[in-house]
Amino acid sequence: MTADLVVLTDSNLPDTGTVEEILTAAGLRTARAQATTEDEVVAAADGAVAVMVQWAPITADVLDRLEACRFVSRLGIGYDMIDVPAATARGIAVANTPDYCVEEVATHTLALILAATRGVVALDRAVRAGRWAAVSDAPHAVRPSATTVAIVGYGRIGSRTAAFAGALGFRVLVHDPYVDDAVIAAAGHVAAGLHDALGAADVVSLHVPLTPETRHLLDDAALKAMRPGAIVVNTCRGGLVDEEALVASIRGGHLAGAALDVFQTEPLPSDSPLLTAAGVTLTPHSAWYSPASLAELPRHAAQQVVDFLAGRAVPSIVNPAYAKVDPAGRRALRPAGGRSGRRGPEPRTAARTALGGRPLP
Repeated sequence: MTADLVVLTDSNLPDTGTVEEILTAAGLRTARAQATTEDEVVAAADGAVAVMVQWAPITADVLDRLEACRFVSRLGIGYDMIDVPAATARGIAVANTPDYCVEEVATHTLALILAATRGVVALDRAVRAGRWAAVSDAPHAVRPSATTVAIVGYGRIGSRTAAFAGALGFRVLVHDPYVDDAVIAAAGHVAAGLHDALGAADVVSLHVPLTPETRHLLDDAALKAMRPGAIVVNTCRGGLVDEEALVASIRGGHLAGAALDVFQTEPLPSDSPLLTAAGVTLTPHSAWYSPASLAELPRHAAQQVVDFLAGRAVPSIVNPAYAKVDPAGRRALRPAGGRSGRRGPEPRTAARTALGGRPLP
């Protein structure tokens, strides 16, 4: 009998062979591609029972054409390149890799907060330009105990970032309707509605997934609701922020600046106004990286494919409702013993209320 095929549709990570090693050890066939379009994904993954994806589009049309596919494993935390509702409707499980870089992203976020609020980049440039003027080149450097950081989203990374900021003495507000206020208070933070958090914070740090509902969560209205002189920090997804409105707010003098690791278009275009806006610190979607996280990511993403196909627990599945669907003509995968491939706690999936009545996942 021919072994089941698993296809890695695309990856810009160094090819260490980890994916192939784990899959072949489990008796699976593997193939690797560099697909960037729907047609390329379908051509590469035809006949595959599972696909692993980094950035390639996994749309409803792709899923319809990959008739054997029962599992999608994302190389990363976000999964906005996958049409999860379409996968659910077709009885296909989708899992991300949520734990591989929590420390790295939280640490990078804190580094951006400190760089922005202490004027590190401006001071570095001043010294290189021959100036030695701590006060005039970083006139708004903050004292943490007199500074409020708003954490929007209190999941793995948001809660770690909040803990880091609190440990340095920052006052921390948290907006996450899916977390009880008592839990936030027990951690030493203050729960707040989104509008109140935006209006009270000196720094707003985003830690929510990108969905149709959260796209441009910080739009012109939200930015205007922020405290004058505040700073936006985003290490999550670029689409959460309306970049045009952000630049206009900074150039208009309302916001003091931003510290961004993610962008609406990546790599950042050479004509992006963010490159010339004052008070903006930029890094190249690098918050996730360390040698340890780079090694962990493909290992985790491949192992959950093996576990799913073997009927073992995959707690990181983001659409547990897939298991209830058995579309006509599409037999849902049932491993030995009649068990479905999904186990573990259900993720938070109901809508949350955000500024302007938009749901916040």
